[in-house]
Amino acid sequence: MDLFNNNTAQPKATHQFNEQEQYGLYKSIFNRRDVRGQFLATKIPNDVLSRILYAAHHAPSVGFMQPWNFIVIQCPEVKTKIHQSFTLAHQEAQTMFEASKQEKYKNLKLEGIIESPINICITCDRNRTGKTVIGRTHMKEMDLYSSVCAVQNFWLAARAEGLGVGWVSILHHDTLKATLALPDSVVPIAYLCLGYVSHFQKKPELESANWLPRRPIDELVNFNGWGQEARNESEQALIKALKSNQTFPQSFHP
Repeated sequence: MDLFNNNTAQPKATHQFNEQEQYGLYKSIFNRRDVRGQFLATKIPNDVLSRILYAAHHAPSVGFMQPWNFIVIQCPEVKTKIHQSFTLAHQEAQTMFEASKQEKYKNLKLEGIIESPINICITCDRNRTGKTVIGRTHMKEMDLYSSVCAVQNFWLAARAEGLGVGWVSILHHDTLKATLALPDSVVPIAYLCLGYVSHFQKKPELESANWLPRRPIDELVNFNGWGQEARNESEQALIKALKSNQTFPQSFHP
């Protein structure tokens, strides 16, 4: 496992994970997929789901307000209502794309609400811990971003456990709130389908379907301001490292 070795001398960080631990983290990140159509009916053990929920609950949050709740949905009637909302929104969304993409959009599998054994809705209580929150005094949306961090933790932990996650965002917001009886102050952040899968795609499905390509990361890194390219030797060295390291994510694929 020499993935982290190169010809450049690396400083030894006091709190650095060992190589095996680093490998596991990067493997989860680079093998995470938005799963839609590969779900199995296999029951998810409670201890596995418990570990994943703990990972989500240990996400960073502004002011340590922990604004999230996790609604576990297994009831077929509730899942059916959510699926009906998706179907309507999906039909509406098709007309929003340019004509050349509408047929491709129609044929994409974009959810696994019924097929996945468990659905999870991660929410954000915007009133949790009171009106004034450390770190949210000038950026009110930080509670929403905190809940998104919980989604990411959930997703990566699920992947490490061999479970697939699919984020369904083609839903009517008000219908979702009503179906789940969410209070006015609570915002649904992510509606997730969770389950064991037959396989994970080698690439994100929309990338494989040629919906959009992955953007080169060296084109997305700016210095000291929007759109400013590398100027000095140090900045240029980082861009060089990004280009030479472009196969790093593929090193973790099975």
